[in-house]
Formats: sequence, structure tokens, C-alpha cells
Amino acid sequence: MTRSRTFSITVNKKTGDAFDAILQVPPKMMPDAKLQEDGWWSFTGPHGKSRLKFNENKPLGILDHEYVDEESKWNVPMRVISSGEFSEVVITLNKPDELTDAQFDQRMSEIGEMIISMKNIIESDV
Repeated sequence: MTRSRTFSITVNKKTGDAFDAILQVPPKMMPDAKLQEDGWWSFTGPHGKSRLKFNENKPLGILDHEYVDEESKWNVPMRVISSGEFSEVVITLNKPDELTDAQFDQRMSEIGEMIISMKNIIESDV
């Protein structure tokens, strides 16, 4: 049986602004992040050399992305949903086959902290 975890955060930004801010988060969270010509961000993450690529559709609030590091590969559904003056950001993570349950649990803890940092960056972004 596949394990998954869904994170949902409320962001104090309108949907379009939150969407745009999320696309600019990588260099603010990972100082060595560089956007390559092929659309992939490359940087050093908690598990070594990492890459991230958004597959976005702004009108639909879709910010799905692929994340690859030295231990695993993730296909991550992500949505930005309007809630008046606020936005709800919903991220679902499915456990990659190459990770053990213990590794997945550890990653969820790490990602939970990263999502809090992301929220703070999005809300402080002008």
C-alpha cells in the first residue's frame, strides 16, 4: 500500500500573488539554487545534489513539480486555491518506492519545517 501525506497551509496572499511567490521560493530557501535553461532548479538540498522543476498552470492554480535528489525522486501534486484575500496551498507527497517507511517519516518532518519557511517567505515577499 502506498503511503502519502498531504500538507495544507493558509497563506496571507491572494491566489495569483501566492502562486507567483512560490515560483520564486527556491533561491530564497536554497542560496545556491540556480535556474537552468531547461526549467530545472539545481541546488544542494538536505539529501545532496537536488533538482526541482515546476509544471505550472496559473489559471488552474496548479504548481505540480518534480523533485529529485541523491536518494529519491518525487512527483508532487501542488495546488493554490483561492480563499478570498487568502490562499490555501495544498501539497501531497507520495512515498517513493526507494525510501523506507522510516525515511519517509523523517522526510515528512523535514518537509513540514520547509513548508513553514515557504509560508513565511511567501507572506513576506513584496
